[in-house]
Amino acid sequence: MATYMYTTSVPVFKQLLNSLSVILTKAEVFATEKKFKPTVLLDARLFPDMFPLIRQVQIAADFAKSVSARLAGVEVPAYDDNEQTFAELQERIGKTLSFIESLTPAQFEGSETREIVLRPGTPKERKLVGHTYLSNYGLPQFFFHVTTAYAILRHNGLEVGKGDFMGAELR
Repeated sequence: MATYMYTTSVPVFKQLLNSLSVILTKAEVFATEKKFKPTVLLDARLFPDMFPLIRQVQIAADFAKSVSARLAGVEVPAYDDNEQTFAELQERIGKTLSFIESLTPAQFEGSETREIVLRPGTPKERKLVGHTYLSNYGLPQFFFHVTTAYAILRHNGLEVGKGDFMGAELR
């Protein structure tokens, strides 16, 4: 099961973070070609009560690193949420990819039954078994934020499609 827990997390995170990186590059080029400030896209939201693009990318990276770290039984790297540019978002994605690529399938041994504690010591503390944490919490959260980042850019005129979302490996 360790191989299953690894293969259903790390490669999936890598695939979609890489595709998100490509989409962000296209968005930056789009802003330049259309002669508007990149902050128009970086601060864009689908609805006023939703997070902007910058925060969606930060959270997607956070889920990729935190889910992987918890399942591998290692400390979750802490990142400051101070990105303001496409280049800084690319750095965050790159840092996240480097971290998750450093993990091995062997580190995921026993993670399917490991207790994962979220928000420990708070009123929102939640305990999940590793398999449930990955399939019912971590992956859906990650997919939500990657999809929302994609949707924000598509809504603002960036010409991308499902192939861009899925990434080069599956086109």
